[in-house]
Amino acid sequence: MTVLRPDGPDAPEPVPEEPKTRGSTAGLRRKVLIGAVVAWAVAITVLVAVRGGDPAAPPAAAPAASPSASQAPLTVAEIHQALTPSVVLIRTTGHDAANKLEAGTGTGVIANADGTVLTALHVVDGAETVDLTYADGTTSAAVVASRNPAQDIATLTPQKLPETLIPAVLGGGGAVGDDVVAIGNPLGLAFSTSSGVVSGLQRRIDGDAGKPDIEGLIQFDAAVNPGNSGGPLINDRGQVIGIVIALANPSGAGTFIGIGFAVPIGSALGGGEGDGQAPPL
Repeated sequence: MTVLRPDGPDAPEPVPEEPKTRGSTAGLRRKVLIGAVVAWAVAITVLVAVRGGDPAAPPAAAPAASPSASQAPLTVAEIHQALTPSVVLIRTTGHDAANKLEAGTGTGVIANADGTVLTALHVVDGAETVDLTYADGTTSAAVVASRNPAQDIATLTPQKLPETLIPAVLGGGGAVGDDVVAIGNPLGLAFSTSSGVVSGLQRRIDGDAGKPDIEGLIQFDAAVNPGNSGGPLINDRGQVIGIVIALANPSGAGTFIGIGFAVPIGSALGGGEGDGQAPPL
């Protein structure tokens, strides 16, 4: 810290040095001490005059560390980077031979440290084979471990895990207007990312071919297309808040017109809204 001192006249001519004695040394020390006290008093006076405050007032607080970046909203690019390793490409074969649907593509998300994958039931329903491709290129066969037709949700157990397994963080609710990101494999374009907002809550879609209606859905406008089914809907904190299961198009075409639907993560897990963790499934 720079100490302020008052201006003064030029230094006087040096006085011829006298022989040093014990007494003169003590006097010199006393003079130096008195000079330091005077300089300190002048500095305090100047500081008070500048600040207009009490000389006993505490100094200004030092800069503090800003809150952790993890508490701040993430950009779409940051969400893509953080969540893509938790997303898988699902390829199926032979599950609807009667309608000549010999192969299909969908999306899943790693939901547990044991490698369990959460997806939409219709992606794997009746499939003869289910194969997963992880973001690092690792591939594995998988089997359907559980089914929830009421919510169109299924879990998969892979036979092989990637060298580095990164489960997604599950939890958190959504409010209308919240920013959201969808990551998936639309039309086979692997690990594509789109963004939008929550457009509505508690939506309902009619079940097809005798399947149950699904209620309590999140409506969103992040672009999704066939192949996104089963993929995560993510909030701006990097938490998976829903599983994409459908899109709306009055023409009956399977293309996006701005309305997608996701099962809230709490419903997908069997109840609750999630707590920001990766719970066992």
